Amino acid sequence: MSHQEKHTVVLPLPAQAPKMPRYRLAQWLGRTVLRLGGWRMVGEFPNIPKAVLIAAPHSSNWDGVWGISAKLALGIRLSILGKHSLFHIPLLGPLLRWQGVIPVNRSAPQGVVEQAVAAMRASDCIWYAMAPEGTRKQVAKWKPGFWRIAHGAGVPVIVASFDYPSRTITIGPAVALSDDMDTDIARIQSWYAPFKGRNHDVVQPVPNSATTCVDK
Repeated sequence: MSHQEKHTVVLPLPAQAPKMPRYRLAQWLGRTVLRLGGWRMVGEFPNIPKAVLIAAPHSSNWDGVWGISAKLALGIRLSILGKHSLFHIPLLGPLLRWQGVIPVNRSAPQGVVEQAVAAMRASDCIWYAMAPEGTRKQVAKWKPGFWRIAHGAGVPVIVASFDYPSRTITIGPAVALSDDMDTDIARIQSWYAPFKGRNHDVVQPVPNSATTCVDK
């Protein structure tokens, strides 16, 4: 398979993006699943070492299939939160860390957001990934955890979308945050207006609730 043919399905990763050790079988599997499903990626990844990456609309378990396939195909290392007790299990702990899972203790005095922020600050290269809707059901207001983590760590938010009619995963810009959480979330939600989920779309903010929209 030529270099150009690979990128008809997935995008090239920039130099500063966190990467997994190269594993040809995993990348082949991810590309094959995307190709068989008729999916491809469009847009461009920003060349930055730290970010919070969000994906929406999240309306079906199929989103996970295409998202995991894209992750494998790209060979990208995306971090998520995991229960700290899992890291005490022999062999599982090192595997979770290798995959980029961040251990958090939900009973600790500092909250989950604070622990995630601390982990991002301590790392030289990390992209933390999450679904801002927090559920497969349609919600009018996103959970603010992604904003609090990105703002606390001083990193931008990378936007990514699932669009089922065109079967594309779009990678959008890295959004710099202000100190106004509600306005930031509203303008990020507005970027998702063109994209159609399998079962529902991203609810758009009411008129005049968002400032300048994220660049398309």
